[in-house]
Amino acid sequence: MSSGVSPTSRVTVRDVLAHKQRGERLVMVSAYDALFARLSEEGGADLILVGDSLANVILGLESTVPVTVEQMIHHGAAVCRGAARALVVIDMPFMSYQVSTEDALRNAGRIMKETNAHAVKVEGGDTAIADAVRAMTRAGIPVMGHIGFTPQSVNTLGGYRVQGRAPQDQERLVEEARRMEDAGAFSVVLELVPSAVAKAVTNALRIPTIGIGAGVDCDGQVLVLYDLLGLNDRFRPKFLRRYAELAGDVRGAVARFADDVRAGRYPDAEHSF
Repeated sequence: MSSGVSPTSRVTVRDVLAHKQRGERLVMVSAYDALFARLSEEGGADLILVGDSLANVILGLESTVPVTVEQMIHHGAAVCRGAARALVVIDMPFMSYQVSTEDALRNAGRIMKETNAHAVKVEGGDTAIADAVRAMTRAGIPVMGHIGFTPQSVNTLGGYRVQGRAPQDQERLVEEARRMEDAGAFSVVLELVPSAVAKAVTNALRIPTIGIGAGVDCDGQVLVLYDLLGLNDRFRPKFLRRYAELAGDVRGAVARFADDVRAGRYPDAEHSF
C-alpha cells in the first residue's frame, strides 16, 4: 500500500498531490471491471484508470478512436463498484471534449454523475484543451492530463511512436505540462517520451507526473493490468515488464477443462448435487 494513505480510506486528489511533496511514488493500473478493480487496489494500487485502451484490450479494436462516452460510462461504473479505496479516473473518449468547452463540461459531468468516479482524464496540452480543463476544474471536476504520445491522435502522429526526441519537442512538452498545471490538472500522464524529457517535465511541475514508457524519474507509473499480468501476450512494447504470465495459465486451464468434459470426468460426483 502507498505509505501516505490509510489502507481503509479513499485516496483523494489531495493525497495524490501530497505524494509528490513527500517524494513517494504513485501506483496506477488500468482496469475495466469490478473484479479487477478490487484485486488491483488490494494489491496496492493508489489509482485505477478506466482507460479508453479498453478499445484494444477488451473490445478488439485497432485504436481508441471508436470508443464512446456510453462505453466509458459502462466500464467506469463497474470499476467504481469494485474499488473501495483507490481513486478512479475515467478517460474522456475521442471527440467528447475537443469540440467545445461546453461539450467537455457536459460529457465530463455525465461521466462523473453516472459512474461515481473521482476524476476524468483528457489528452493533449494545447490552449483549447487547457481551456476545457480549466472549465471542468472550476465546475468541481478533477482532471488528469495526458501528454507525449496521445493514443487518440494516433492517426495524426503516424502510429505508436516515442514523442519528444528533438530539443524543441522537449520544450513543447514542458510548456504543455505547465499549461495543464495552470489550468488546474492535479496530475499528468507522460506516455512514450525519453527519460530525460520526462525528468525535465517532472522537475518543472508542482503536480505529479505518472509515466508509461517514460523512464524512472516520473512521480508514479501506470500499466494496463492485462499487460502486467501477461494476459495480453501478443503485446510486447519495450517499456512493459510482465509480473505474471497468465495467458498460458488461462489456455492451460481451459484445455484441462475441455479434456475433462470430453472424457466425462467433469462434473464428477464431488461436483454434482
